Amino acid sequence: MLRILVIEDEVMIGVLLSELLRGMGHDVCGIEATEADAVAAATRLRPDLMIVDVWLADGDGISAVAEILRAGPMPHVFVSADIAQARTLKAGVEVLQKPFRERDLVQAIGRALGGASVI
Repeated sequence: MLRILVIEDEVMIGVLLSELLRGMGHDVCGIEATEADAVAAATRLRPDLMIVDVWLADGDGISAVAEILRAGPMPHVFVSADIAQARTLKAGVEVLQKPFRERDLVQAIGRALGGASVI
């Protein structure tokens, strides 16, 4: 079981993603909708993994992750309907295009964790 922080500004998508992750046996320790709240929650909660929307209504997920990673490594998967910006970051960044299937999410989480089993 992983403790996962969901960073998603679309309320319904955040809820559905959380339900999916809980159904997979994980603990969703928080859902944050803004860049500032995401950084604060990651610092406070120190999750095992973050699922991060690239575009947020207030800020963006890429900047939030950059700030979070200044404190040390933290596995993460970016999700977005438009993944072009996330793909320009660096090799090895996990990016999942919305909409996605559960098995795609499982595989992306496994890659973000360095091939570790997630179920």
